[in-house]
Amino acid sequence: MSDQPTPSEAEPSEGTEVPAAPEAPQPKRRVALLAVIAVLVLAADQVTKAIAVAELEFAEPVRVLGGAVYLQLIRNSGAAFGMASGMTWLLALLACAVVIALIWFAKRLRSPGWAVGLGLILAGALGNLTDRFFRAPGVLQGHVVDFVSVFAPNGDVWPVFNVADSSLFVGCGLIILLSLLGKDYDGKTIEKKAKKS
Repeated sequence: MSDQPTPSEAEPSEGTEVPAAPEAPQPKRRVALLAVIAVLVLAADQVTKAIAVAELEFAEPVRVLGGAVYLQLIRNSGAAFGMASGMTWLLALLACAVVIALIWFAKRLRSPGWAVGLGLILAGALGNLTDRFFRAPGVLQGHVVDFVSVFAPNGDVWPVFNVADSSLFVGCGLIILLSLLGKDYDGKTIEKKAKKS
């Protein structure tokens, strides 16, 4: 039996193209996950605000969980957690820009974690933007309904907030954590992408 390699085993001759190894399939897009998270959290935000307006208007702060939480109605003309008070129209325009950017970016998402994080951010932006458009005193001037004060009433320990504020806070925290862990929005790790390039 000959030790000579068969033509199929021989090295490819010069000028012959070697077929490239097939690339791993892309993870599926996560637009639907982002949309579901955004819709559910936005609905929770608007329902809880409606209940707060109906039940807490002109009422004393309601002490719950042994004083860990107080429920009281505050109308906020500023940003999340009471910041930038009095800049309602500018904050509304900024929120519009954030919403448009997130919707445009959504089609690139392939990471479930990023989809959840950006869905929470989108819900938070839309929740407070809805107040700015539809609540008194008018369009782009509406005051946001806040109703949760932790550890003390009147926001003495932490600014009074709502579901949308919490959603923004958690969503931003999740995106920062994923970035620190090297998880990118396209479902790949940043280290692996750097090695390929």
